[in-house]
Amino acid sequence: MRIFCNRFSRTFLTLLAVLGSGYSHATEYSSIDVAKSKITFTSKLMGSKLAGSFGKFSGKVSFNPDEPEKAKANLIIDINSFAAGGEELQEEAKGKDWFNAKNYPTANFVADSVKSTGSNALEIKGSLAIKGKTAPVAILAKYQVQGKRVVFDATLQLMRLDYGLGAGNWADTSAVANEVPVTVHLVLNQK
Repeated sequence: MRIFCNRFSRTFLTLLAVLGSGYSHATEYSSIDVAKSKITFTSKLMGSKLAGSFGKFSGKVSFNPDEPEKAKANLIIDINSFAAGGEELQEEAKGKDWFNAKNYPTANFVADSVKSTGSNALEIKGSLAIKGKTAPVAILAKYQVQGKRVVFDATLQLMRLDYGLGAGNWADTSAVANEVPVTVHLVLNQK
């Protein structure tokens, strides 16, 4: 009986060591490098292409390249950091007909699921809240591990009218396109 107990104890301890070693080598990236990350978009305004960005955002992200499906993300975008066109256009965009930044100073993205779609490729489904309205979004992302950081390049198609962006005459999609391609360049450092 003593031999059996000793063997069982050694086997159990070996199993714990093996399982534990898998977790100790897992690398988690969760610190957003705000200076190197950016959110940009393009839109068609009166037939011309308009490029812009949101210069300030924050949030919580947790990503392990060994288990990408377990990733978590919650990004908060500062609407007042909107930059596109001249000063007049920026003030218009922050006004009541568009983002209504006074009453809704932030937009919020929360990831609900992450699916691996190939080598370093992900489909991220979640919800995006802008101007008090929430709609589902699907994001396609590629990532690269670069030493102590991981870099994501992601795209999504935002439908501005889903969020009430552009009221009155601005609701006309021949003046401003409903589809707004958005790109996110996100740099995460190791925890």
